[in-house]
Amino acid sequence: MALDESKDTDEVFTVDNFEYVVDKEFLEQAKPIKVDFMQTGFKIDSNIDLGPGCGGSCSSGSCS
Repeated sequence: MALDESKDTDEVFTVDNFEYVVDKEFLEQAKPIKVDFMQTGFKIDSNIDLGPGCGGSCSSGSCS
């Protein structure tokens, strides 16, 4: 997860006044993707296994 500007190769979603930008090719591999914001940070669930140390939740600029 990172801050980025949208490109022609991205799909853009707006949910609760937040804009999410996802690469279209990655979206096809990972969908469905669910992003939740909790008090401690973001929780991201998807259909793709990114291996150890990837996925899970993000807070304070780090992901686990």
